[in-house]
This record gives sequence, structure tokens and C-alpha cells, in this order.
Amino acid sequence: MTGAHTLFSETLLLLGGAVVAAPIFRKLGLGTVLGYLAAGVAIGPVFNLINDGEQILSVAELGVVFLLFVIGLELKPSRLWHMRADIFGLGTAQVMLSGALLFCLILATGLLDWRAALVAGFGLALSSTAFAVQILNDEGDMNSRYGQRSFSILLLQDLAIVPLLAMVSVLGSQGHADSGSALREIATAVLAVGATIMAGRYLLTPMFQIIARTGAREVMIAAALFVVIGAAMAMQAAGLSMAMGAFLSGVMLAESSYRHELEADIEPFRGILLALFFMAVGLSIELDVIRDNLVVILLAVPAVMVAKALVLYGICRAGGSDHDDAVRIALLLPQGGEFGFVLFTTASASGLLTAGDASMLVSIVTMSMALTPLATRLAKRLMRGDQPREQLDEDFEGAGADVLMIGFSRFGQISAQILLASGRDVTIIDDSADRIRQAARFGFRIYFGDGTRLDVLRAAGLERAKIVAICTAKKETTDKIVDLISAEYPDVRLFVRAYDRVHSLALRAKNVEYELRETLESGLRFGQRTLEALGTSEDEALAISDDIRRRDEERLEIQAAEGILAGQHMLHNRPVRPEPLVKPKKATEEFPEGSASAVPERPRAVSP
Repeated sequence: MTGAHTLFSETLLLLGGAVVAAPIFRKLGLGTVLGYLAAGVAIGPVFNLINDGEQILSVAELGVVFLLFVIGLELKPSRLWHMRADIFGLGTAQVMLSGALLFCLILATGLLDWRAALVAGFGLALSSTAFAVQILNDEGDMNSRYGQRSFSILLLQDLAIVPLLAMVSVLGSQGHADSGSALREIATAVLAVGATIMAGRYLLTPMFQIIARTGAREVMIAAALFVVIGAAMAMQAAGLSMAMGAFLSGVMLAESSYRHELEADIEPFRGILLALFFMAVGLSIELDVIRDNLVVILLAVPAVMVAKALVLYGICRAGGSDHDDAVRIALLLPQGGEFGFVLFTTASASGLLTAGDASMLVSIVTMSMALTPLATRLAKRLMRGDQPREQLDEDFEGAGADVLMIGFSRFGQISAQILLASGRDVTIIDDSADRIRQAARFGFRIYFGDGTRLDVLRAAGLERAKIVAICTAKKETTDKIVDLISAEYPDVRLFVRAYDRVHSLALRAKNVEYELRETLESGLRFGQRTLEALGTSEDEALAISDDIRRRDEERLEIQAAEGILAGQHMLHNRPVRPEPLVKPKKATEEFPEGSASAVPERPRAVSP
């Protein structure tokens, strides 16, 4: 009973710490990760309310596992293959160059012999997947170019744990270990990866189909947890990281029709366990070790972070990143990683590191993690901000629906919800990387692409679309797309967002099937509600609104035939008192839509 009481009290403390710290640190602009860390330090090392941080950390690592599974669900195998250059190019270069540089720096201090320095250097070269990805998610940058490159480097680091652990086993036996043993470990890991891929391709989807037919949602959740934890444990048994197994199982289910349901089932567990992981890192900080080695740690932490940041900046610039993206990556991944804990613990058991050295290295890693949110804030100050408009990779796999929507600003977002609510599939493309990231946070799947390019439209499914909805905000862009599609595909049904009345008439002259001025319906609705507020009955206000809409359509038809000044008698208008002194000079200016004045209104550059 005492054990159960302790478990509940510790759980209550951790949850309370998360609830208090996360909002405060987020409000201060420091991010939730640093808040969880601070809560862990306060609960553990400072007030000694919880003393078994290591045990909690072993459970909380499931948060990293679930995080990688969810990321895998968003990456189809073809997308992963597309990232291969960054994974094996930038990732390998980062591990090798950072490891070699840190090895030389540690060896130069004379604190460790060459074998221990080699393990320490390459262990510190690994970065924290949990910290980096959480920050990317918080900022909405996971799908940005620098976010994808950062994740590619992290993925290779997870793969690198296998040869690094093999290196520890060889060095731990004075270099006389059977080389075949290391090769067997690597071969086992490769076979485990292959087995996971085959199981994901041929077993997981049929299994979820069978479970889905039962209609028992709790069984579906249990199956999702079983798959994630099972794949993670299988990879751990083969010498790989648990996170790698979860990631691979997620990738294998990325094309499954159950992907969204699985993500929804796992998300609550991922969120709470990842928060617990960061708090457990704070619980595990050994203040005694930091105090006894304060000078070394104070010098080592910035030295490690600066060395890794310089390597990351250099390889990213060499790999084609601009200055701002290279700075972002360099200051997102300079910390040590959770897999360094595994490497240092194994090295200590093998006799390569003393217990004190291992504890000091773990403290360096932990302190560097704690400084990561501050480093990312520093990155924003070092950015020039003069780079060209951000471009994302144009990946149209899975595109092609009854409706192809071009543009996803305010107008498109509202229109898309109507279509999606009816169960229709919509392929949406937009050329704003920021808008795509923001929409992704609300669950929208949008493809990055320039709608004024015919090759992009074809890749997005133009030839298969029954209707093309052009919802771009700029009149010039809209006209360019209409002309482009009409010239190449004259039979395509075009539904177009019009800027104003003159634009509506121009679109009708191009024979678009349907156009709508962006402020017409909202203006009618606004006027209707205003009438109701003044005491007009709802039915009467609606009838007036419908009459205005009918008159407006009739007036447009007259204007299309006779010119913009035709159809004035269709307006409900009254003279302005006093009469305006200056009359419009141009006969092409339109009358205000539903205005109380007979004076034509100049088209405005900014619509309400």
C-alpha cells in the first residue's frame, strides 16, 4: 500500500509541476521544454521530493518512442527516400566531423585517455531528438526546409548508435575483441530493420483491418500501443534505439487508411510521456557532480555546443542551405542527446569510463539540453532576415481529387471546410511556407506549389479534377492562373474568387463557370444582421438581402453587355447631402455594391 501511495504522490507531483511550469515558461517565451526541465530540477535535486529520476526516465523514454512513431506516420517511404541525400550526406558528415573534433578537444585536455576520449567525443556528437523535434513542433517548423534537414541529421544519429555501441565493445576489450562479433551486431541490426519493414508492409495493415471490423475503439488503441512498443522493443533487442523501431513502424503505416486514427490514438500518450521525459531529465541532474566538477562543466558545455554548432553551420552551408537556415540548424542541434546516456552507461560498464567520468559526461549532456531553448532564441538574433521567400520541396504524392483548390488564405480556408465537411476530397496547393505550416497544425493537408506554373498544376492533379477552385488573394495572380488553365484545358470547370465588381465582369468575359466577389456575401450578411438589430424582423431582413442579391446579379448581366455604368436603376440609393463637389472623371468606375449613395466608388486596394 505504501508503494502505491508513493506512486500516486509522485505522479501527482509530476503532473502538478507540468501544469504550473509549462504555461509560465511559455508565457515568458522560453518554451514548454525548458519549463518541464525546470520543474524536474525543482522537484528532484532542489527539494528532493522525488529521488528516483533514473527509474522515471526509463519509463518516460516511451515519450520519445511515441514521438518518433507520430513523425513516421507523416513520412511516406517515398518521402523518406527523397530525403536520403540529407540523411546520409549531412547526417554522416555531422557525426563524423563533430565526433572527430570533440575527440581532439577532449584528448588535448588530458582528462581522458584516447579510448575514453573517442567514446566521449562521439557520444557528445549525438543530439537530442526529443528536444529538437519538440521545439520544431512548438514553432510549427517541422515541415520547413531547415526542419526537414534537422530531422534528417537526427535520423542518421539514431542509426549511428549501432556502430558506436560496437565500437565501445571493441575498445572495451583492449582492441582485441573478435571483429566478427561487431559485424554480427551490425548484421543483426540490419536484419531487424528489414524484418520491421516487411512486417509493416504485409502484416500491420491487415491486422488493423481485422480489428477495425470489431468496432471496439479501445482494442484499436491497444493495438496501436502494441505495435509501437513492440517495434521499439524489437529494435532495442537488436542493438538499435527504441525510437528507431517506432519510427520505422510509423513509416510503414504512413500510407495506411488508418494513419489518422492511429495518430489520434497515440497523441495523448505522446504528449504526456514526452513532458515526463523532459521532467525526468531534470530529475536526473546530479547537483553534487556539477558542484564537484563545476569548472570543467562550465567550460565543457559551451565548448561542446560551439564546436557542434560550427560543424553544423559549415556542412549545412556546404550542402546548399542559406545563412539563416544554417544558423537555425546549428543552434537547434548543438546539445548532447539522450542516446549519449546509453553510450556512456555502456562504456562505464565496459571499463572505458569511470563512474565519475560517466556522471560528468551525463551532466554535460543534460546541461546542454537545458540550454537548447535559449540557443534557438539566439538563432533568431543571428539571422539576417534577407533570404528570399522560403521554398518547400514540391511533393505531390497522393494529390489528385475531384476539386483542386489553388490558394488557402481566408477565403479558401472557409470554402475548403464546406467541401471537406461533405466528405469530398480536396487537393489544396499554396505557395506560402508559413501558411502551409500553420494549416498543418490544424490538420489540413496542403501541398506546396506555385499555382501559376502548369507543371505544378498537372502534378497536383489538374487533369483529374472535376472542378478547379481558384481562391488566390491577388487579382493579377488569379487572372494569370485563369488564362493559363483556359488556354491549355478549355473544358475545365473554373470556380474563381473575384476581387471586386470589375474583376467579376472580367472573369465572366473569360467564360469562367462561376465567380464570386470576396466581400459580397459577408457584406449582405452584415447588413442583414444590422437591420435585425434595428428591429426589422428576421424574415423581412432576409427578404431584403435576397432582393439585393437578385438585383446585383441582374445588374452584372446588364453591365456585361452594356458597360460598367449600366444598370444604375437596379441600385437602392439615395442622394448624399450635401452633394459631392468633385465628380468621378472615369466612366469605368463601378458603383458601390448596395451603397446608399449614387456616387461611384473607386476600387479599393485593400478589401474589408
